[in-house]
Amino acid sequence: MPRWSPDAALRLEAAATLLFERQGYAGTTVPQIAAEAGLTTRTFFRHFSDKRDVLFLRDREFPQAVREFVESVPPESDGAATVRAGLSAACRELQGWRRVIARRRAIIRSEPALHERDLLQSHHLGRAIEESLHRRGIDPRQSHTLAALAVTCFDLAMVRWLEGPAELLLDDALTAVWNDMRDCLRS
Repeated sequence: MPRWSPDAALRLEAAATLLFERQGYAGTTVPQIAAEAGLTTRTFFRHFSDKRDVLFLRDREFPQAVREFVESVPPESDGAATVRAGLSAACRELQGWRRVIARRRAIIRSEPALHERDLLQSHHLGRAIEESLHRRGIDPRQSHTLAALAVTCFDLAMVRWLEGPAELLLDDALTAVWNDMRDCLRS
């Protein structure tokens, strides 16, 4: 087995996903994941603290990316428009990852031990949005509320997108959820 591999984390992620789908999350061990990837267990632990981490590899950068999208919105935009534009940019970035995201979500949904970690990722996303809005001068209470609504809308849009027809765009799903939320708040 190679001592060093520049794509080790991605290989481990692919191997873990395959094994989790094949034999379940609980039935898969770290040594099995490493062997499937053609790497050592030691290499696994250089990249991940445990087998849960391998499912959340891509989520490490997502809050930072959304923060950058939100901060790139013109400064004259109000809080809601800023959040909507930032999430829209994130949706466009994720559009090509539908199959990967669907596989990962199916594994997470099938394993109660992973739900807490998934919720933590949503929390980190909300904090990133809230901090970005606050830095733009938006009132802290409004920033907190908008961030919570943004995360909820994004999560609902993700479900619609993954369960919807193949031609559905994530940004279109987000627009529909955003409009639903706005209509609910008006009534």
